[in-house]
Parts: sequence; structure tokens; C-alpha cells
Amino acid sequence: MNLTSRLNEMTQPLSAFWSVRNARERALLAAAMIVIVLGLIYLLLIDPAITGRERLNKSLPVLRQQVAELQAMSKEASSLSARTAPTVAPLSRESLETALVRKGLKPQNLALTGDGIARVQLTSVSFAGVIDWLDDMQKTALLSVIEANITALPEAGQVNANLTLQQRKSE
Repeated sequence: MNLTSRLNEMTQPLSAFWSVRNARERALLAAAMIVIVLGLIYLLLIDPAITGRERLNKSLPVLRQQVAELQAMSKEASSLSARTAPTVAPLSRESLETALVRKGLKPQNLALTGDGIARVQLTSVSFAGVIDWLDDMQKTALLSVIEANITALPEAGQVNANLTLQQRKSE
């Protein structure tokens, strides 16, 4: 069967139904069909477009703010990457002694070996002072603790410490 004969088969019952109706019924049925078609068009096409547009209008200011924040972060990141890292002075006996004295610590023994390694022996010192000094040295001289032997003394907060430190390369 071809398409036209199939279409004729489908329209015959519809045309028979339509021809039996009087003019007033035809007008009412046509108006009902128009209302149904318009309702379907509204429900399937217009309403989703309107609600989607409203939702996008509500989220647009938030998205614009996020774009502005991302652009600011991007500028900050590019300016930070353009900066060079501060150079750290090579490890010296004088710089270590000065830093220890600044924190109120007196080393019993201080030795420097090659490759930026320092061995520090502290006796009867404040544990908080040692930690404060190590924190300062980590930030300013890029020193890391390789080995630490800390022994608590009977006096509260006092320790003996043997530390081995190594200076990291500038980042």
C-alpha cells in the first residue's frame, strides 16, 4: 500500500463523523480543537521557554559575579606567577647564632657541614623557644628538620635538643 491510500483509509471515518454533524456541532468541535491545539502549544513550547527565561534571569547576576571573581583570581594568579621567589642567603654559622640569640637560645654546640646541613645542640632550653626558633628558621632560611632528638628535663618546659637541619633550595 502506498501513502495516499493509507491516508484515505484513515480520513474516511473522520469525514463520515464530520458529515453527520450539523453546523452548530461542527463549530463547537472546531473551537474545541483550536483550544486544545493552542493549549498544547502553550504547554509544550511557550511555558517552558518563559519559565526557563525567568530562571536564567534570576541566575544571571550570580553568574556575572562569579565571572568577575574568577577574572580577579586569574589576574592575581598571573601577577603571583610573575613574581620571583625571594632568594635565601646560604646557611652560615653567624646567621644561625644570630637567630638563636634572637630567640633567647644559647647553643652548646653548633656545626655546619656541606650541602647546607647544620647540627645544633641545645641544653636546658625552653621547648617553646626551640619550636619558635624552628618555625622562624623554616620560614626565613628554608631550614627543615632532618633529625631531632629532644629530651624533656625535670623542670617544666625545659628540654635538651640535638637537631640536624638542612636548607632547602629556593623555590
